[in-house]
Formats: sequence, C-alpha cells, structure tokens
Amino acid sequence: MKTESLLRVLWMLSLLVVFPSRAFSGAADAPAGRLENQVRRALIQLPFYGMFDHFQFRVEGSEITLMGKVTRPTLKSDAERVVGKIEGVERVVNRVEVLPLSPQDDRMRLRLQAAIYGHSLFQTSAFWSLPPVHLVVENGNVTLEGVVAGRMHKTIAELQANSVDGVFSVKNNLQIEKERKKEKAGL
Repeated sequence: MKTESLLRVLWMLSLLVVFPSRAFSGAADAPAGRLENQVRRALIQLPFYGMFDHFQFRVEGSEITLMGKVTRPTLKSDAERVVGKIEGVERVVNRVEVLPLSPQDDRMRLRLQAAIYGHSLFQTSAFWSLPPVHLVVENGNVTLEGVVAGRMHKTIAELQANSVDGVFSVKNNLQIEKERKKEKAGL
C-alpha cells in the first residue's frame, strides 16, 4: 500500500516536471484542459524521453505547438506523430529543436547528472523515471528545466551545475512547485 501510494505521487510529480511552464494562463475550459492532459501524457510516455530532453507545448483550439530541445531527431518526430494521433488534434506545429551532436556535451551531461543528482537533496529523485531537473546542454551552455520542491532545491541545482568543469553558462528555468500552483490559481 505504501509503495503504491509513493508510486502514484511520483507519477503525479512527473507530470509537473515534464511541462513546467504553461504557454497560456488562466483557467482552461474542459475540452482544452482534457486535450492538454492527453498531449502531456503522450509526450511523457515516449520511450526515449529523458532528463536530457525538455518539451513544452501550447494548445490553441485544435492546433498543438510543440517546443523544447531534445537530443535525438527521432524523439522530435515521435512527439509530432503521437500528438497528431490524439483525437481532437487537427494540426501539429513542431518547433522542437534537436541539439547538435557533441561528445563534449554528452560528457558534460553525465557530469551534470552526477553533480546534481549526487547531492543529498536530489539523490532520491535520481531514480525516478523522469527526474525533476532536466539538463539541456548545448555547446557547453546549460539550461535547467523542471519543477523543484523549494527555493533551496533551485539554488542547489544551479550551484551544482556551475561547479562542473567546462560549463560556460547556466540558465536556471527551474520553477518552484508552490509558486507554480499559486500562479495556476491566478494568485
């Protein structure tokens, strides 16, 4: 029972992590909210989607605009394909960028993963199927994406990323869970 509850909480948190920022604000009507949830679910279930990739999307009627950065070209096309199959979606605009192939960036991704998820604040979340901090690395520049529990988590993630040799810059786009909830509620 305890394990089942923990898995349910982790699954719900993974939904928050994948899409940390909504491209629109305000309350969505029921059909748009349902479509948004279906798109989110379809993207989360992509087999090669991981902590080094980041998706965002915008729902405008029956048109879905995909955004973000991924490490594999097939992930970009798979995202477009699965979203296009969702009932009610008439058009998919795919603005997802494929990150350039770079052995240096690949090594940096692994060092960043070890630095951030090796810290005691993040150790337990390192084993989630979709960890809270996504590490987008492009030509030595790092962007942290996702939703974390508190301001300390956000700060520690940035400090850990900045401590990795070879990192040129760190852009911290991490959102704090409580602040995000207030924003959604319109407070």
